[in-house]
Amino acid sequence: MKRLALIPLVALAFAGAASAEPAGDPARGKTVFARCAACHDLNTGATRLGPSLKGVVGRTSGTMSGFNYSAAMKDRAVVWNAATLDAYLAAPAKYIPGNRMAFPPMANSQDRADLIAFLGQSAR
Repeated sequence: MKRLALIPLVALAFAGAASAEPAGDPARGKTVFARCAACHDLNTGATRLGPSLKGVVGRTSGTMSGFNYSAAMKDRAVVWNAATLDAYLAAPAKYIPGNRMAFPPMANSQDRADLIAFLGQSAR
């Protein structure tokens, strides 16, 4: 009988861990994206200083045609999703050593979550 009493506590512990990640606000993410817009196109597929982010969610790193990626970005072959984008934005030089993105780490987890939510909705 004591084992059954632990099940709700274990479930509650996992629920708390899952909610530790901030929920993304795509409207706020649009504002955060302003930091990225100088180098990255969002929807037309145009290459700027960086590759277009059109269709970035679900795409493999280093594969957008028309952009000259670093060998590190091509070789890593990361599939961009919420988790991989979060890890990359938190520490680009550590996540993919040798990549050429000249952007400092985005330390604020809420900013990252908001940006990723925006990209998921807008970069199609």
